[in-house]
Amino acid sequence: MSTALVTGASSGIGAATARALAADGWTVICAARRNDRIEALALEIGGRSVVCDVTSEESVAGLIEAVGPELDLLVNNAGGAIGQEPVDQADLDAWQTMYQTNVLGTARVTKALLPALEKARGEIVFMTSTAADAGYEGGAGYNAAKAGERMIAEALRLELFDRDVRIAEICPGMVHTDEFSLNRFHGDQSRANNVYAGVAEPLTAEDIAECVRWIAGLPHHVNIDRITVRPRAQASQFKVFRETK
Repeated sequence: MSTALVTGASSGIGAATARALAADGWTVICAARRNDRIEALALEIGGRSVVCDVTSEESVAGLIEAVGPELDLLVNNAGGAIGQEPVDQADLDAWQTMYQTNVLGTARVTKALLPALEKARGEIVFMTSTAADAGYEGGAGYNAAKAGERMIAEALRLELFDRDVRIAEICPGMVHTDEFSLNRFHGDQSRANNVYAGVAEPLTAEDIAECVRWIAGLPHHVNIDRITVRPRAQASQFKVFRETK
């Protein structure tokens, strides 16, 4: 049975991905900081849980022991956005946190598990964002972090061209999850709700999880370099149809 590891599996896209892969027959290792959530998820899907903070070298080292000698799939999902201030009001501590999780955390996990992935002829899926495509007002910190994560995926694909590991990138647009926007706006539910106001059908975590499941199930010679996924109502990063009452 093939084994997958999903970081940031305690909620949202990560948790949905763990469920989708398990339903497809994968043994899933759920990794995140919140032990109670990943333990419950692992019990639900017949997987395993590993407490991991991707910003900690010692914590990530524990993944190597938990995974063992081979790993078929790594889903680099841990990360997120904090704040939406313009550059002249930037909270640089928040920027540093975003860089630590989205960029350095992703690189740390990938580096640690690459030997196990190579041995299994495995695949890495990077969960970036349409925020990596271009800047927008208030998004500079998150834009930079996700663009940095994209560069890891692009460089790694070139570096491993003669080694048997697939490298894929998923770029979600507007996805309505319980925590993403709430965390971005420091628990302000009203601001979080406004992100999706008037959008009848934003994407769900399950929509993105289905993309991971599909990519992971393709024949080994097929590589999806990058896939951009938006709700129909979102024609671009800057053009979203919102219904008015």
